[in-house]
This record gives sequence, structure tokens and C-alpha cells, in this order.
Amino acid sequence: MPVLPASFKSSSAAGAQAHPLSATDRRALAATLLAVAVSTLDASIANTALPVIAADLHASPAASIWVINAFQLAVVASLLPFAALGDLLGPRRVFLCGWAFYTAASLLSALADSLWPLAAARALQGIGAGALMSVNVALVRSFYPPAQLGRGLGLNALVVGVAFSAGPSVASLVLAVGNWHWLFAINVPLGLFGLALAYPALPRSTGSGHGFDPLTALLTTLTFASLILGLSNGAQREAWPWVLGPLLLALVACVLLLRRQAGHPAPMLPVDLLRRPMFALSALTALGAFATQSLAYVSLPFYFHSTLHLDPVDTGLLMTCWPVVVAMAAPIAGRLSDRYPPGLLGGVGMLIMSVGMVALALLPADPKLWDITLRMSICGLGFGFYQSPNMRALMASAPPERSGGASGMVAMVRLTGQTIGAALVALCFGLIGGGTTLALWLGAVFAALAAVASSARLWLR
Repeated sequence: MPVLPASFKSSSAAGAQAHPLSATDRRALAATLLAVAVSTLDASIANTALPVIAADLHASPAASIWVINAFQLAVVASLLPFAALGDLLGPRRVFLCGWAFYTAASLLSALADSLWPLAAARALQGIGAGALMSVNVALVRSFYPPAQLGRGLGLNALVVGVAFSAGPSVASLVLAVGNWHWLFAINVPLGLFGLALAYPALPRSTGSGHGFDPLTALLTTLTFASLILGLSNGAQREAWPWVLGPLLLALVACVLLLRRQAGHPAPMLPVDLLRRPMFALSALTALGAFATQSLAYVSLPFYFHSTLHLDPVDTGLLMTCWPVVVAMAAPIAGRLSDRYPPGLLGGVGMLIMSVGMVALALLPADPKLWDITLRMSICGLGFGFYQSPNMRALMASAPPERSGGASGMVAMVRLTGQTIGAALVALCFGLIGGGTTLALWLGAVFAALAAVASSARLWLR
């Protein structure tokens, strides 16, 4: 057996003692986590309410999908430019401006009375959410000493898991007492409260001093927006010019971007961080993990509805058990990451997730609900044990002055993995009828590859 290097032992475990946060830091952390919860919940409830919105606005299903796509494209396109601004100006300014912009765009979404104004308002919401997501992990990092970073990131993962799992229930509750406009209107008082909480509490910090290049920001936006648009069009089986055109634009913009930012000390597309083996392997692990999650989340509802003929309530309950287990496991994994290396915890978590995906792919023809719940919970357990340690590794492997770039990359990798997973589900359904089983097997492979990438970090010095 190989002898593990000294990096196998967590350097922060020895002598690490808990230091309680100050009252100001607790308020700042609460404001940061509130922003994470609201932006995560908003994406989830919009997905759930889309059929209701389409019917009320007399829009076709194909056209109504832009209520979702506009938000996602705006988030992906704005993440890294806002992360660069976070490094330049400090995360506090980007966060506060993002909160204000998101709140105003939520009001516009609530007031929209036709499809395309709603899609435009959702795009503005996505820009605000991109600002919030780009710096929230960097802010969490600033509240905790290095020895306790895993606890803060575990709490962040817990909030994401709970908000994601609560989305369908919150949407159903709101729609039971009001129309879909209230799904967006509720963000306005939450946003105002969050701003009032965050403004006096968030720590002030100086920027890195590196300039902000608008052309680089434009190329970054074109690269990732075109990539996501091309993948989305491919997933919806659009004509090939609508798939290859955006992908070609993404390739050209990426080449120009790399040439323009060559030699920059803090590039917007953080290739400097990707040259760090720990950061690169952690990003690769995240890409595989979120692609696996998306392969399951997108394909399983079709299996529950079309093959098992379950009603929407049972389908919602079965889909909820995964994020609930993630939310339960994430804080535990966060605390363990203060003592054990992320390569070990992430590798074990991804291996468990791969086993869970195999178990789902091997479901019998007429499974019991408890059997499905058990196999879904195994996947959630594995994902929960991967998420917090991996996020800690990504942030800890970046220098403090590059926290903004690292934070933006965390969100970018997540969204890219989810998009790849969704596109592969569409491919699976196009290749064979009822391609859920094939999608689950692909997810098992992605999770296994992520386990290999995570375990490789144990041998890094």
C-alpha cells in the first residue's frame, strides 16, 4: 500500500479551538445566508410554478421555458465579472449592490403581465443573483478563522439544501393562497430586510488594486452565456445551427479571453487558480458531482410520473428526500473537514453517491416507495459528505486576495455541471425511450470519476 503524504492529516486539526463569532459577524453571516436561501429558493419555486405561469400568460411550454433560461443565462454570464469586481472593490460592495438590484428586479417580475417582460425581469434577477452568488462564499470565509472554515461552509451548504428542498412546498403554499405574482413579490420585503441587516454588519475590506477590464468582462460573459445557450439548445433538440452557432461563439470568445488576460495577476477567468493542483482537482470533483446530481434530478421525475404513475405529491416527496439528507449531512461533513482532508471526505462521499446511483439504476420493475427513498437517501448522503469539504478545499487553496475569483468559480462549476447533466438527460431520452436508467448509469460513472479526482488530492503536497 502507498504511504500517504503528510498532507493527508489536516493541518488545522491540531490545537484547533472553537472561537465564537462576534455579534456583528453573526448578523453579517445571517444576511449572507439569507441571500443564499432567497436566491436558491427563487430558482426552485420558479421551476415548480412554470406550468401555472405559462397557463396564466397564455404562453406555449417552449416559450415559457425562457422564464427559467433567462435567469440561468444571466447568472452564468455575470458570475465571474462580479467575482472580479469583488476582488477589486471588496465583496461587501458587490453583495450590497447585488441585493438591491435583485430586490428591484423581483418587484419588476411581480408586476409583469406578459411573458417577455417577465423573462426580461427574470434576466435582471439573474444579474442580481449572480452578484450575490459570486461573493457569498468569500464572505463566509471572512467570518471564520481557517481552523473553523469547514463549519461556516457546512452551514452554507445546509442553507442551500434546505432552501432547495423547500422550493416545491413554498410554491404550492403561495399558489394556494394567491397567484404566481406573489412568488416574486415576496422577495421584496425579504430583500429590504436583508439589506437593512447587511449594511451595518458586513465587514469592510480593501480591494486587490487590480484594474477591471470591460472588454475582458464582455468576453467572459459571451463565453459562458454562449456555452450554456448551446448546451440548452442541444438539450431541447433544436436545429443544429442553433446548437453549433452558440458553441462556436463560445469557443472564439474563450480563445480571445485567454489571449487578452494572459499574464494578468488576477485574471477574470481564474486560470491562475486552475494551475493550482488542489483547486483544479476540487473544481473537477465539483463538476462531476453536480453533473451527477442533475442527471438524477432531471430524469427521475419522468420515471416516477410516466413509468410508476405516481401523482405529483408522491413525486415531490420522493424528490425531497435527497436534498433533505444533504442538508442533514452537510454540517457534519463541514465539521469533519476541520479535522480530516477534503480529498478523503470527498472521495468517500462521491463513492457513496456512485453506489446510490447504481442502486437507483437497478430498481426493480415495481419498487416500493420506501425502497426508492432509501436509494435516494444514499445519494443524498454521499453528496452531503462531499459538498462542504470540497467547497472548503476550493476556498482554502486560493490566496485571500483571490477569494472573489474562487467564490465565483465555485458557483460557475456548479451551474456548468448542472447544465451538462441536463443536456445528457435530453440525449439519453433521445437515444432510447425512457432513458432514465441510462442517465442514472451515466451519473454513477460521473460520480466515480469525481471520487477518483477527489482522492487524488490526498497525494498532493
